[in-house]
Amino acid sequence: MKTLVSFFILLTIFACKSESKKALPEKEKLSVMAGADTLIYPEEKHFKSIRQVTFGGDNAEAYWSFDDSKLVFQSNNSGWGMQCDQMFLMNFQETFRDSKPPMISTGMGRTTCAYFLPDNKHIVYASTHLVNKECPEVPLRKNGKYVWPVYDSFDIFVADLKGNIVTQLTSEPGYDAEATVSPLGDKIVFTSTRSGDLELYTMNLDGTEVLQITDELGYDGGAFFSPDGKKIIFRASRPKTEEAIKEYKELLAQGLVQPTEMELFICNSDGSDLKQLTFLGNANWSPFFHPSGEKILFSSNFEAEKGFPFNLYLIDIDGKNLERVTHGKTFDAFPVFSNNGKFLSFSSNRNNGGTRDTNLFIAEWQD
Repeated sequence: MKTLVSFFILLTIFACKSESKKALPEKEKLSVMAGADTLIYPEEKHFKSIRQVTFGGDNAEAYWSFDDSKLVFQSNNSGWGMQCDQMFLMNFQETFRDSKPPMISTGMGRTTCAYFLPDNKHIVYASTHLVNKECPEVPLRKNGKYVWPVYDSFDIFVADLKGNIVTQLTSEPGYDAEATVSPLGDKIVFTSTRSGDLELYTMNLDGTEVLQITDELGYDGGAFFSPDGKKIIFRASRPKTEEAIKEYKELLAQGLVQPTEMELFICNSDGSDLKQLTFLGNANWSPFFHPSGEKILFSSNFEAEKGFPFNLYLIDIDGKNLERVTHGKTFDAFPVFSNNGKFLSFSSNRNNGGTRDTNLFIAEWQD
């Protein structure tokens, strides 16, 4: 999923352990200003306060521990010695302006999509390190069109918070990644090419009882459970014309997909009652359930004419009452609510000094 950051940043034109910084004073934590840029724009009524967490590189997919005390995220910050995405751990109130957080992946290969397990002491994430310890190449164009890679070397692992891999959950040939965990703490949903297409699967926390829950041509990914664990929201491409189908299959055979046309779909956790939620056009992705379970917060560029900006939107789970949440001019994505519903982590280009940096922010949420 993280390659989306590099892809969408391109559209706008397009890690060693160390001591962490202490929590910011209360006054600074609640500040809505930083540098010359505003962190909360006037129209962003759902943000009561906001705090910038990172200050360089591409940082994304910050997911909360079940007790909301920690977050795990991925970064390619060269200032931390990264050549491609690795996983980092932070306490809730930490900020990394002049320091770097502890890396809890191996530092080998490329990693993506970490998520806490219910014990708050382990994470799941995908990595390519078994095939190659070096960072794989990241193609962003094919035949003049934007693409991003679906590495068949990705497998899903369980690691402790010191970076030790304790279990390998997948070993099938092909892409296995994008794993997230049910709030009930009983199931994992992930994306795999083991059927020949990019489909969604669920499994137990120990990797047993793997169940395919989608079966329609196109990229099904970025899936998350509802707060009660009964539903799943995800993004999907659905090529329909003969030309689009041919192009999709040819790119997938090369380990590539085009992410420029995606809509949101919702289903029960076993894959039943599948429905398309959005019909907006362009790229609608990184969906996450609102704490009520009745709304979805997601990123989209459907209002953009040239690929950007991407902003966050709310929509009811029946597809009604679309509401714009953020009002940036570049990129806001990867929204994730804390389990207590009080905070929202997300990635944004705001306050990056005109660079291409995508940083993490934590906002205090209000409905």
